Order: sequence, then C-alpha cells, then structure tokens
Amino acid sequence: MSKKDSYLKSPDLLPISHGDRKISAFGFAVIWVGMAVVLAAFAIGGSGIQSLPLGWVIVATLVGSVAIGIFMTIIGDIGVEHGLSFPVYMRAPFGTFGTHIPSLVRGITASCWFGINTYFGATAINGILNLLYGFDNWFICFVLFATVQLVNTALGIKAVERFADLAAPIIIIISSWMYVALSDKALAEGRDIWVWVESPVTGGAAFTAFMVVVMANMGFWATLAADMPSLSRFFKAPKNERNWLKRNKAQIAGSIVAMPLVNTFMVIIGAVSYVAVLNYDPVVGLQQAASGFILGVLLLMIVLAQWSTNTSANVIPAATIFSNVGGPKIPFWVGVIMAGVVGILVQPWSLFGIIIPALLVIGGILSAIVGILFTDYYILRKRRVNVQDLYEEHGQFRYMNGFNMAGLIAWVVGGAAAYLMPSYSFLVGFAVGGIAYYVLAKYWWFEKYKQAEIEDPSDEKYLGITVGRDWTIDEGVESAVVPEATNPINT
Repeated sequence: MSKKDSYLKSPDLLPISHGDRKISAFGFAVIWVGMAVVLAAFAIGGSGIQSLPLGWVIVATLVGSVAIGIFMTIIGDIGVEHGLSFPVYMRAPFGTFGTHIPSLVRGITASCWFGINTYFGATAINGILNLLYGFDNWFICFVLFATVQLVNTALGIKAVERFADLAAPIIIIISSWMYVALSDKALAEGRDIWVWVESPVTGGAAFTAFMVVVMANMGFWATLAADMPSLSRFFKAPKNERNWLKRNKAQIAGSIVAMPLVNTFMVIIGAVSYVAVLNYDPVVGLQQAASGFILGVLLLMIVLAQWSTNTSANVIPAATIFSNVGGPKIPFWVGVIMAGVVGILVQPWSLFGIIIPALLVIGGILSAIVGILFTDYYILRKRRVNVQDLYEEHGQFRYMNGFNMAGLIAWVVGGAAAYLMPSYSFLVGFAVGGIAYYVLAKYWWFEKYKQAEIEDPSDEKYLGITVGRDWTIDEGVESAVVPEATNPINT
C-alpha cells in the first residue's frame, strides 16, 4: 500500500533525533524560572492566605508542586525515549483521528491561557508606558505584545530558550525586590505576613484548606503534565542509558527541582500581595506599594514572566496540536498564528472572571488524559512503541475508522469523575481515567485490535534512545506493513 503526502507525516511532528535535541538540564531549569510566573500562582497564594498562615501555604504548595512535577517527568519520558510530541503519541490511546478530540481541547485551552497571560502582561506594559510617557492604551500594548511573543515562538525552541536565558536572572532579581516591597507595604498596614490570616480555620477545616492549596497547584499544571512530551522531545539525553533517572535528568532538574521552587516563590508573592493590599494581583499591589522608576522596573518583571510562560507552556503545545490536526498543510509557524488568533478571539479582557474558572475545570477534566497516557505507555506497552505505525494511515493505530473507543470512553468517565470532585480533580481524574482505560483496552479493545509491541515486547524493535535508536519516518511514501498478528480481527 502506498500513498503520498500522508496527513500524519507533517515534518514538524516527526520524531526528534538525538542530534537535534538542544535543551540541557540547566536550560530547562532556566525555562521554568519564567514559565512558573503566572497569574494563577498569585491567585493560589492570595486564596490560601485567607484561611491558612503563610507557612502552611508554603508547605502545601511545595507538596503539590513536587507531586505534579513527578507526574510531568513520568509522562515526559515519552518525548525523551522516542522523540514524540503529545498529539502524535495520543494516536496510540485515542486513534489516528480520535487524537484530535482531546488534543484540540488542550490546544484551545492553551490558546486561551496565552490570551489571558498576554492581557496580564499588556496591563503591565501599559503601566510602564504611562509612567514614562503618559501613554494609556492597553489594547495597543496587547496587540504588540502578542505579536512579539508569536514571532519569538515561531523561530523555534532554541529562540525560546535564548529568551529564557535572558529573562530568568532579571525575573529572579526583580521578584525578590517585589517580595520586599510588598512585605514593607504589609508591615506599614500593621500586618505581619507570617502570622496574619484573614479568616483562620482549625481542625478538619484547616486540613481541607491545606488540601485545596495542594490540589489547586496540581490542577493548574495538569494540562502541561499531559503534553510535556511536546517539550521533552527537545531535551538532551544519553543514548543506550537504561537508568530512567539518568535518562530524564533534564526533566528532573526542571520539573521536580526548579519548578516547585519558583512556583512556591510566586505563590508567596501572591499571598504577601493579598496581605499588603487585600488583592492577590501583584500589578495592583505594586501600583499601591511603589511608584516612579521602581514601579516601572517591577512591572517589567511581570512582562518578561508572561512572555516566557506563554512561549513554552502555551504557544508551543497549542501550535504543535494545530499542526497535527491540519497535517503538512499547517506547519508549526501557522499553528503558532492560529494559537494567537484563538487567544485574542476569546477576548480575555472582557471575560476575565469567567474564563479562568472555566479553564481550571477543563484542566481537571484533562487530568484523566494523564492517567490514560500513563496506563497506555508504562503498564500496557511497557514503554515500547510501534513508532512507525503512528505515522501510517492504515497501521495498527487506525483501529475503528481512526478511533480508539477505549481511550475516548475512559476519558469521558475519568473527566466526569474529576468534574464531580473538583477539590481532588487531578487525583480523581488520573485514577479513574487510568483504571477505566486499563480495563477497556486490555480486556476489550486490544483483543479486537492487536498491538505489535504488546504481542512482541521486543527492546530492539520498539524502544528508542534506550537502545540507541533514532526513529526515522519515510515522509513521502506510506509503506504500512502490519504484521498478520496485529491486523484487526473485526473492522
């Protein structure tokens, strides 16, 4: 069978070879310095301090951040081992066409966060220009800021890393300065940031408040945990390394060490901002705590942080997904533009109070995908993947007209469970989605549609960098050779 220009073989979605992986452990840690500075982190701090002392907010944030960092690293092994992006691997648990449904939900969610963060950064730019020149038009700032970020992302992952290298030290210095300024403001208001609590709770209520902070941190970053392979496929890793920890050193440095530290510091700033001015938004807090040149410098940190967050955590994942849906006709740079258009069309400036709660609910629903990916990759396939067939229209991942019903049903069940238990949405979605997928796939779907790597779990045939392999895909001609044992029994 042969067919040219398969829509599954977009050049931007082919496996990344060992030689093309440019991001080091230090480089990913630096990217996280900017990526973790988000409005949601400030909001978590501002909300937590209303019921708990700052010390307990910090402990809860560290617990939640390290936990979600571990999940990110576990799922990110897909990119490190095989060089595959999130939407391409999703063809395994959802089918070559079914992957578009959950992927588009994630892509549109990421685009909306791009719009929200851009609006947040634009208000800071407007504040700086107003201080310097009396200029006051946040919408022009929004359009220009969005354009610059999209161009930076379209230039590729290395351009994103270079910007992070520039922004990270500035962000660290200015955020420390921001903490001191807000702490002084709180002290001037007669409030000690380490003991002040707006409405303190005790006993069981205190434990519930503690878990809310833990789950809020996990739920917010759940979406990035799902599509971490889209970033991790660019990380440097040694060939022929069978030690999982050594192979994922870059991920561990970034997601389990750097991210919890920076995220916790940003949650602290949100909490201190609330203590100082009863508003978790540091832009508002800073405008009341500082003035003149100092305020301008502090607002610059907000701008750099939103830029760094958007390129890595929102635009790259969204553009990769849109490119996967559109095939070769939509290269990565076009996907970048589409992400920007969606982020603007949702008009974050007028729906700010509605979009964020809605996106956090969607984040909980997407947590079921993390459970499905974990079960598919580690438990059922044992990290072995028939990568060639991920790019074949008529290979083993075509299933029933391109859909893996086991994955879709498990996602609906897991997502519904996460929605019904919002306080523990990530853990509930992960567990229910993963267990449902295991039962449906092992005892039903894969009995109908045999999988080559499950029937014959050969290291040499189906492992990637662990056995020193760079996956190469023929871009022009489809030559699906499906072993007889893997042909669908009922189609």
